[in-house]
Amino acid sequence: MANIHSQRKRILRSERERLENRRYTSSIKTYFRRLEDAVKGGDEALADTEQRELVQLIDKAIKRGALHRNNGARKKARAARLRRGAAA
Repeated sequence: MANIHSQRKRILRSERERLENRRYTSSIKTYFRRLEDAVKGGDEALADTEQRELVQLIDKAIKRGALHRNNGARKKARAARLRRGAAA
């Protein structure tokens, strides 16, 4: 542990921020699994809502800085591709 007071605060803050970023990335992975399950199940309405929620979550993560914008764009494209596969 650091000896300098401000560095101790910085360590605690960075840990808190890391956990928040983990929550975003973990939730995104969960929503991807839910979207895949909805697509495999053939439920169009559920797949639409899952994709919409996933895209909203990705946008929030980008805005908060948990994801880079290019990474977010790639994930949204992957979700759209997954969703299109169900429609076709």
